[in-house]
Amino acid sequence: MKATIVVKDRQLELQLEELTMLNKGLQKKVVELAASNAELERFAYMTSHDLQEPLRMVTGFLQLLKKKYRDQLDPDAVRYIHFAVDGSERMKRLINDLLNYSRIQPDEKLTEETNLEEVWQEVRTIFRGRIHEEKAMITADLLPVVPAGRMRMLQLFQNLLGNALTYRGAADPRIHVGVKEQADHWIFSVKDNGIGIDPVYFDKIFIIFQRLHALNEYSGSGIGLTICKKIVESQGGRIWVESAPGAGSVFYFTILKA
Repeated sequence: MKATIVVKDRQLELQLEELTMLNKGLQKKVVELAASNAELERFAYMTSHDLQEPLRMVTGFLQLLKKKYRDQLDPDAVRYIHFAVDGSERMKRLINDLLNYSRIQPDEKLTEETNLEEVWQEVRTIFRGRIHEEKAMITADLLPVVPAGRMRMLQLFQNLLGNALTYRGAADPRIHVGVKEQADHWIFSVKDNGIGIDPVYFDKIFIIFQRLHALNEYSGSGIGLTICKKIVESQGGRIWVESAPGAGSVFYFTILKA
């Protein structure tokens, strides 16, 4: 009987030793991953700065060329300069989007409380000119205070509203932001009457650089919804879409209350 007990105790000790070694290994991996993430962010920042400087120079000189020699340039030359400047601007937006994406850390713990009503009003102000031009009707429920970073929430709502305005249909845009309270989380929705999305592409739209339309149809870097997904998941929530071609879209996402 004693021999059996000794064997079981030894087995338990070995299991505890294995668990201890595993825990130490996991802790080491966490430290290495944190260092890798920090290095990646530094690399993204430096790369974005180094890339944007020559882009600014190219754009600046092209605009000077157009201004100084306007009377000597034929329509084709003016159009070529426009294409070059537009390409530089798209590259600049792409670099900024990549930098924003790299800065979102999924395991980052935030204690900030953010009033989403104030965030939404700021987003509306950012898009005020575009809302007027598109003759868009924008409505929203009264939005709550959530335990999330303010800049993250601003970027999340800005990307979703921007998408709703970009992928509009023939009718004037109608966009509504809704919210429902659950026991431990909030469910938000951004509903539009735009061109809609085929269900076969529901997963694809959240993958980085995955575009459903050509650049000459709709602008964008193909990162906006990927950033939205990373922001929501960094808060412990999830994001999904319900849509059909020609029937508009509803983007849903959840945010934990605590």
